[in-house]
Amino acid sequence: MSYLVLARKYRPRNFTEMVGQGHVVQALTNALTTQRLHHAYLFTGTRGVGKTTVSRILAKSLNCQGADGQGGITATPCGVCQACTDIDSGRFVDYTELDAASNRGVDEVQSLLEQAVYKPVQGRFKVFMIDEVHMLTNTAFNAMLKTLEEPPEYLKFVLATTDPQKVPVTVLSRCLQFNLRPMAPETVLEHLQHVLAAESVVADAQALRLLARAARGSMRDALSLTDQAIAFGSGQLEEATVRQMLGSVDRSHVFRLIDALAQGDGKTVVDIAQALRLNGLSAASTLEEMSAVLQRMAVLQAVPSAADEADPEASELARLAGALPADETQLLYSMCLHGRAELGLAPDEYAALTMVLLRLLAFKPAGPSATAEKKTLTEAPAPRVAVVPSPLPVARPQPVPAVGAPPGQVLPVVEPAVPRAVQRPALEAAATGGQPASPVMGVPVRVQPESPQDAAVAARGASALVLTEEGDFWHATVQRMVSAESITALVRELALQSQLLARDTGHWMLRVERESLNQPLSRERLQNALAAAGHEVNLSVEVGAVTDSPARRNAAAAAQKQRAAEEVILNDPFVQSMMRDFGAKIVPGSIKPTV
Repeated sequence: MSYLVLARKYRPRNFTEMVGQGHVVQALTNALTTQRLHHAYLFTGTRGVGKTTVSRILAKSLNCQGADGQGGITATPCGVCQACTDIDSGRFVDYTELDAASNRGVDEVQSLLEQAVYKPVQGRFKVFMIDEVHMLTNTAFNAMLKTLEEPPEYLKFVLATTDPQKVPVTVLSRCLQFNLRPMAPETVLEHLQHVLAAESVVADAQALRLLARAARGSMRDALSLTDQAIAFGSGQLEEATVRQMLGSVDRSHVFRLIDALAQGDGKTVVDIAQALRLNGLSAASTLEEMSAVLQRMAVLQAVPSAADEADPEASELARLAGALPADETQLLYSMCLHGRAELGLAPDEYAALTMVLLRLLAFKPAGPSATAEKKTLTEAPAPRVAVVPSPLPVARPQPVPAVGAPPGQVLPVVEPAVPRAVQRPALEAAATGGQPASPVMGVPVRVQPESPQDAAVAARGASALVLTEEGDFWHATVQRMVSAESITALVRELALQSQLLARDTGHWMLRVERESLNQPLSRERLQNALAAAGHEVNLSVEVGAVTDSPARRNAAAAAQKQRAAEEVILNDPFVQSMMRDFGAKIVPGSIKPTV
């Protein structure tokens, strides 16, 4: 008899065997028990978390006939009737699985939907399961919309995808959506222990921890790696062999590295890096293991009671957490994460690893004096006093006779503009009898000259707003989507900065000034948001001059409110009397409209 891999041999056959997806199991169990069944289900999640498995269990629950042939819809399929065994073996005539990754066209979908008009041949329900549904073309999605919305009472749709963002909102709105979560390493570890106990395979606890972490939330990946590890270790799972198979770094190297960094021992750091090179261990895996250890150290430093006494590494983690300050732990963790991204940029990943480790060492305080200096920064800083020379006396201009004016008539005296930094010391000097209380010297600000590109952008931004009829409609549509928060970030900027040039039944033409806004993903999300708002159209975006956009209209309305507010203040009798009698001035930019 041929060998059956663990991922298939231990695939759950009912909801009670499902692991790590309690929220989905509870919802489906209650729906089956109360007979409140929807006609379409969408299961989302990463690979290997149980999307296809849940679909098959749901099909068995709908079509189970019971061990005595008298059963009905149930949340606990018997697993022995004709329907259950045929679905498990993949030959049930009323259960159809379509792989949308290889059958993504409209012809394949129409061929599937043609079977919907026929009642079930053997079971109680027909179940159409479409895997990786996000791979279907737009035409294929449109072909199935009507049947998906109002299928016959004997037909159920089950859709599965790893990328729900690519599924049109018109499909999402017709389905009950369940998100299958990635599984925690502890959940994967517990299930692996159960499987290996059933297989009578001797396994090391640390080896299972490595496999659970390497699976990254996928139970199928964990079982596949376990199969590989059993073959690699000749029927046994030991930590050393599993580390060698995975190419991961021995935690002892990581502990020595962190200990050397805590002690500031550069020679040991370089020697360990060279040893990793000679042993052929992955540089990326080294930084990943260091990040994992530093994260656990940070947790112990913040919550000492969070230590796991059953973990054989607990004592070493506690020692390192006490040897390294909490702020340095956070710094090392951040630099390890950034260092992983830099490995691909270097010609030699081990040289890049050495540079990352030396950078970690370079940012550590050099000794007790540095530590003392660092601690003094946390104390309240002493007030800083800047002693500067008093401003030079300003010569007042004398009255000048007006040219061509009658004798005795002179031009009015214009006082030179005095910076606010000089006005305040002068006023304080007058109040204190001649000496400024806290002399301050104004420093001139250098203005960066405007580049030709910035000047061109400013010239385009200063173009006049030309109101159009299409602009009225587009402004109202965009404002509604912004208020409803259906568009955010770059998609909102694309909508606000664009001008609607033309529109017909199924196509709208937009124009933007900046090429950076014209991104395919932003266009697609804006098109989906418009469809959700009742405008199912295709968008085309061109680059050119814009004279009427929602952003320009909002800016014009804000400028009008600002001018109105300034007029109210300037026309106020009290303000006018203060300006006339006391020479008061309004600080530029201090007037803001309240509405």
